[in-house]
Amino acid sequence: MNDPNPIDTTADPLPTTPEELMQCLDNLGISYELFHHEPVFTVAESSKLDRDLPGTPCRNLFLRDKKKHNFLLTLQNATEVDMKKLPELIGSGRLSFGSAERLWEYLGVRPGSVCPFAIINDVDQNVQIYLDQSMMEARRVCYHPLQNDMTLCLTPDDLLKFIAHTGHAAHIIDLSPAKPDERNEE
Repeated sequence: MNDPNPIDTTADPLPTTPEELMQCLDNLGISYELFHHEPVFTVAESSKLDRDLPGTPCRNLFLRDKKKHNFLLTLQNATEVDMKKLPELIGSGRLSFGSAERLWEYLGVRPGSVCPFAIINDVDQNVQIYLDQSMMEARRVCYHPLQNDMTLCLTPDDLLKFIAHTGHAAHIIDLSPAKPDERNEE
C-alpha cells in the first residue's frame, strides 16, 4: 500500500555523512581513493566518469519481495541480470525495486546514492547484502560513499572487512545463472 503522504527525505540530513563513513574506513585501516565529480544518478550518466576511475565501476539495486524482505544487490556495471531469474538465486519471492521512502528508512540514502556502504545505517539488520562474484574478483571496486557526487575505490577484501564491521553477512553469489536470455533477431 502506498503512503498517501510520503516522507520528503530531500531536506533531511544523512544519518551517516560521507566524512563519517571515511572516518570509519580509516579507523578500520581500510585504504581507499576518493574522487569528487558532478552528481550522477544512473549507470549511463556515470559511464563518462568510469574511464578515469582506478577500479571496476559498480552499481547497486535496492530490492524487496512481497513479504517485505529487503535486499541490496551490488554488482559490476558489466554484469547483466534478469530480475525474473534473481529470486531463485537469493531465495526470495518475486522482486521489485524498493521505493525512495523505503530506501531512506532502511539504508539512509537517497535514490542515485545506493551503495554497499549504506548498510552502516541498517543497524537492525533488515537488509541482506548480495555481492556479484565476478565483481569480487576485481582488483579494485568503486562505489558512491553515501552520496552521488563522489566515488570511492577500494579492494574487495576491504569491502568485506567493512561489511563484517557492520554486523552484516556478505553473500557472494555467481550471477551468471541470472543472465538475460539471448534474443534471436532474424
